[in-house]
Amino acid sequence: MIDVFLTVDVEVWCDGWDDIDAKFPSAFQRYIYGHTSRGDYGLPYQLHQLQEYGLTGVFFVEPLFSTRFGLEPLSEIISLVRERGHEIQLHLHTEWVDESSVPLLDNITGKKQFLRYFSLEEQTILIRTGMKLIESAGGRNVNAFRAGSFGFNRETLLALATNRITFDSSYNASMFGLDSGVSPEIPLVEPVKCEGVYEYPMTVFDGGTGSLRHVQLTACSSREMESLLWQALESGRKAFVILSHNFELLNSAMNRPDDIVVARFRKLCAFLDRHRDCFRVRGFRGLTPLPVLTQPAPLTSPIWRTGLRMLEQGLRRRLR
Repeated sequence: MIDVFLTVDVEVWCDGWDDIDAKFPSAFQRYIYGHTSRGDYGLPYQLHQLQEYGLTGVFFVEPLFSTRFGLEPLSEIISLVRERGHEIQLHLHTEWVDESSVPLLDNITGKKQFLRYFSLEEQTILIRTGMKLIESAGGRNVNAFRAGSFGFNRETLLALATNRITFDSSYNASMFGLDSGVSPEIPLVEPVKCEGVYEYPMTVFDGGTGSLRHVQLTACSSREMESLLWQALESGRKAFVILSHNFELLNSAMNRPDDIVVARFRKLCAFLDRHRDCFRVRGFRGLTPLPVLTQPAPLTSPIWRTGLRMLEQGLRRRLR
């Protein structure tokens, strides 16, 4: 058995920073519910599909937007996830810090895109603020974290430990991983303990193009994901972490479903449901950490499968 984490980063954006108070109501509906002429393909759709297959999702919810727009929309998100019995964990996008109606930190002006750009003390405050917002909106027992855009560093883990958050899933060997300070020489692909926190890195693979790619619904074909899951199981890996977002089943204009990605999501759920004897889909609550002493090489996928995915991605772009 291998632990599989279906993680969804839940975010709301106003597609720019001008006139965000006027834009927010429609942006919230678009990003969270994903209304289209063919039905809704946002967060509730994902929750329904997971429930249909009896799978547990981990929803990393970004709460800092509520310091500008109030707690009610955050509570709405938390309620949707909680009512379906999934995990609610913490996600922070620090682009919201300077947009807050009440100062979150002293002397902050302008955008800082990544949590890693803040000091240890500031990171500790922001994580504590995020936890309190989640709890005030109806969430509870947060014990896992992911930094927005994977923009964390080693000090983030110290800040998490101070806030008694046990697990982190911010390490991505294809983005910021090596220069995060957590493992500067060897890419992390399996769980480790660092600064008192258990790091569960994003699953990445080498598709024969000379660079690593993380496993994400919009970035990998169904063939790739299924093959990589089998490879991880057969090689004795401890964890397999998959990424998605609440708006990921929509096209880039967010006015209709992305049929290829919707099909990938359904196929992934069906695959994991069929092979419960091999893949344990779970969250971080009640998790017994399984850190490794030696990091294996990243998973691999043959170049022909990469080529098929590139053709599929090209078709997605044409259909947008």
